[in-house]
Amino acid sequence: MMSSVWTERCFEHNPNREDDHRSSYQRDKARVLHSAAFRRLQSKTQVLGVGLNDFHRTRLTHSLEAAQIGQGIAAQLKQKHPELTNQLDLDNNLIETICLAHDIGHPAFGHGGEIALHYMMREHGGFEGNGQTFRIISKLEPYTLNHGMNLSRRTVLGLVKYPNTMSQLGYQQQSAEPASFRQLKASDWHPPKGLYDDDQDVFDWLLAPLSSADRDLFCSMQNGNKRHGKTRFKSFDCSIMELADDIAYGIHDLEDAITTGIVKREDFITGVTDKLLALSDPWFTANIANLTEKLFSHHHYQRKDAIGALVNKLITSISITSVNEAFELPLLKFNAALNAPHQQALNVFKDFVFKHVIKKANIQRLEYKGQQVIMELFEAFSSDPERLLPENTSERWLAAVERDKGHRVICDYIAGMTDGYAARIHRNLFVADTGGAFI
Repeated sequence: MMSSVWTERCFEHNPNREDDHRSSYQRDKARVLHSAAFRRLQSKTQVLGVGLNDFHRTRLTHSLEAAQIGQGIAAQLKQKHPELTNQLDLDNNLIETICLAHDIGHPAFGHGGEIALHYMMREHGGFEGNGQTFRIISKLEPYTLNHGMNLSRRTVLGLVKYPNTMSQLGYQQQSAEPASFRQLKASDWHPPKGLYDDDQDVFDWLLAPLSSADRDLFCSMQNGNKRHGKTRFKSFDCSIMELADDIAYGIHDLEDAITTGIVKREDFITGVTDKLLALSDPWFTANIANLTEKLFSHHHYQRKDAIGALVNKLITSISITSVNEAFELPLLKFNAALNAPHQQALNVFKDFVFKHVIKKANIQRLEYKGQQVIMELFEAFSSDPERLLPENTSERWLAAVERDKGHRVICDYIAGMTDGYAARIHRNLFVADTGGAFI
C-alpha cells in the first residue's frame, strides 16, 4: 500500500466538519467540482467555438467525458491487474478528480488563447495550459488564502503531465517577433510543455517524498523540437488521465464534427476507415466498415452505438506496463498504456480530428480572432493596471509588482476568462458604441 505521504496537503488546513467520513480524494473531487475554475469550463472552447450552437462539446463536457472514460479505464485495470492495482492504491475518486481538473488551466479561445498568452508572457516566464492548471490548483483558486484548492499530493502529481519548469525546458523563443499582433504566426509560438518557475516552491513540495534518483529521472528530458526540450515521464495516475483525454478528444470530439457536417463521409473513409483497415487488426478489420456506416447514419442512436463501441474497444485494450525499472516508486515505475495496434488506431483518429477539424480554415479563423482579443486585452491591462484591473486583481498586481511578477497576475486574470467574458471586456474597451459598466 502507498505511504500516507501521498494524501498530505501542502497546507494542513483541517476545518471542523462534523461526521465527515469522506476520503482525501473524495474531498479533492468536491473542491474541483465546486471551484469557479471548473464552472468556467462551460464557456470555454473545446474544438468548436462556444456559442456556435447548443449541441457541441465545451471544455466542461469534454472534462466530464474524460472523467467517465478514466473511471472505465480504472475498472478495466483492476480487473486485469488486481494485485498491481492494489499495490498502487488505484482509486476511482482520485482518477475522476484528475480527469475533471485536467483542463482548468486552459484559457479562452482554445489553443489560440494559449499561444497569445505565451507570446505576451515571452519575457516573463511564458504561459502553458497545463502549467496554469498546476498554478490554479496550488495557488489561485480561493478555497484557501494562498494554497489554491490545497489538494492531496497524489492528486497534484496526477495533474502534472510535464514534470519540469519552463526554464529547464529552454522556453526562450527563437522566432523573430512580429511587427504587430496581427502578423503573429501561431506555429512559431507554441509554448514548451512545463510548469512555471514562479511555482517552483510547490513543485519542490510535490516531489519531496521522492528519492534523489527518482526525482532526477522523473524530471529528465528528451530532445523536443528545435525550440525546447520535452519531459519523458508521468505518474501512473496521470497516464490514465492522458489516455482518457486522448480518447475523449479522438472519438467523442469527432462526433461533434460529424453531426455538424464539418467532416464528410468520403474524407472519413480515406482518412480513418482505410487507414484502420491497413493496420490489419482483427477487430477493426471486422467492424470498421459497419461502424463507419453508423457514424454517418441519419439515426442518432446508431452514431451513439458506434461511438460507444470505439470507446469500449480502446478502454479494454489498456494494460499496465513498466516504463522504467530504474524507478523506485511504483507510481512512477508503472503507467497505463494501450497495446501497440490500438495506440496506432487512436493516433489515426486524433490525426484525423486535427487535420480535418482543428486545422480547417473556419476553425482557425475563430482561433485567430480569439488570439487577437487576448493579446489586445493583455496590452491594455499592462498599460495601466491600477486603472483597468478589477479591485482585487489590482491589489494582487500591486503586491506582485514589487517582485517583478506583475505580468503573471495580469496573465492569471486573463487566463481565467471565458470566451464570452473576454469578448465583452474587449468590446467595452475598444468598441466606441458599447457603453455602460461591466463586472
